[in-house]
Amino acid sequence: MYDWLYNCTTSAKSPKVTGCRRLVCFLLSGRTQYVSSSSTTSAPLAVAYGVPQGSVLGPILFLPYVADLLQLVKRHQLHPHAYADDTQIYGFCRPSEADGLSSRVSDCVDEVSAWMKSNRLQLNPSKTEVLWCSSARRQHHIPTSPVRIGNTSVLPMSSVRDLGVWTPTSL
Repeated sequence: MYDWLYNCTTSAKSPKVTGCRRLVCFLLSGRTQYVSSSSTTSAPLAVAYGVPQGSVLGPILFLPYVADLLQLVKRHQLHPHAYADDTQIYGFCRPSEADGLSSRVSDCVDEVSAWMKSNRLQLNPSKTEVLWCSSARRQHHIPTSPVRIGNTSVLPMSSVRDLGVWTPTSL
């Protein structure tokens, strides 16, 4: 959906209800922004795309926009989880299949990155974390080698924070 927010023209992701589309276009068109510091103010410039920070429209329009991304992850036999603008990719395997899962995740993230670029979004490899989980008795099977995320090698973490909850490798 965000692609039609750039200029409110028809696109493959535009909503089918044209009345809603017209309303959203009306709310987002004709906007300007400027910078103000002390007693100086810049000239206003037209805002070509996006939604206002804190607007209720942001989350409402973002979720349908990224629906294609979730399907892309599923095509790799992986499981996506999305919350706001945060997407997580899960996979499951036997310890002997960890290298294959690692490769599938890397290939999937490559496609996710390409999809994001083509949809005016950006993957941030520095915020990408890898967590291998297992039962306590299988901890010795957890891979310690890095996972390729784009051009970056990401070392597995011993725990990660998700929505304020810390998850360790041993479950």
